[in-house]
Amino acid sequence: MRAKSTVESFEVVLEPEEDGGYHVYAPSLKGCHSYGSTREEALKNIAEAIELWLESARDLGIPIPDRHTVAIKVK
Repeated sequence: MRAKSTVESFEVVLEPEEDGGYHVYAPSLKGCHSYGSTREEALKNIAEAIELWLESARDLGIPIPDRHTVAIKVK
């Protein structure tokens, strides 16, 4: 019998780099950053980074932070 897995969603910020590629990070998960040459690669890499961050947090007994992000539009 396979163990059930939980899918969690986290907001990420994708920023183009001046020299090409994309820096991407999860604001709710302190220190969870990644990079990719393309948007698709960056998003794939941050998904893996988030999984590893969560696994490490669980192993170390660190609570998973609440995801309280707010987007505002400025003029």
